[in-house]
Amino acid sequence: MTGLAVDDAAWASAWRTRAPVDKLVLCGGLVVCALVLPVWPGGVLVALTAVVLALGPARVPARTFGRAVRLPLAFVAVGAATAVVSVDGGGLGWAPDAGVRAGELVGHSVAGGAAVLLLATTTPISDLLPALRRLRVPAAVVEVASVTYRMLFVLLESLRTIREAQTARMGHSTWRRSLSSSGVLAAAVLTRSWDRARRMQEGLAGRGMETGLRVLPEAHPSSPAFLASTAAGLAVLVAAGVLGA
Repeated sequence: MTGLAVDDAAWASAWRTRAPVDKLVLCGGLVVCALVLPVWPGGVLVALTAVVLALGPARVPARTFGRAVRLPLAFVAVGAATAVVSVDGGGLGWAPDAGVRAGELVGHSVAGGAAVLLLATTTPISDLLPALRRLRVPAAVVEVASVTYRMLFVLLESLRTIREAQTARMGHSTWRRSLSSSGVLAAAVLTRSWDRARRMQEGLAGRGMETGLRVLPEAHPSSPAFLASTAAGLAVLVAAGVLGA
């Protein structure tokens, strides 16, 4: 599954031991540049920078990065298709400046998505959550993300086990059986997720847990050289995007 491949890539990345705050500054800066700079050449340069950093210094497998970007690209394509269509009294038609609008939407989205994927493929969630706490993100948001991450692997294992059992019973031998089995699978996983969430809540309440789950995060000191390089690189991107527009 793509999500597990991205998580595995983050743990194996050459940037795994870098401070999460450093990577947040880099990727956050790239996202801002992708949003505010003109698509040409700013957005293109941001996307290329994110891809080069991921496949080069961070040593993220190209196949993993490519598979991770496919689903966001599908949503971008749907958004671009809806942006170029106009509905009026005469029916469907092309929106004014349809090509320009679609190009800007695709360019900004791809550049920003590449920057986010750079963070996802180099920073495990277990490193990112403590960094979010230090950045004053609301504790409730961080706690929900933490519990969701912990339960995700349990639910994925349940999904795999149930599907294997259905396949062994010829539950996916025909299209009709596959459709029925998929419905049963979704219902079973949803029910199991609610049951596990309820039991976890009752267990924590029974232990008097009123605050978040405290863990001892692994310390990764920030690198002044990396932050300086990030600032210089972002400044170059901004200058190239503004002057080249």
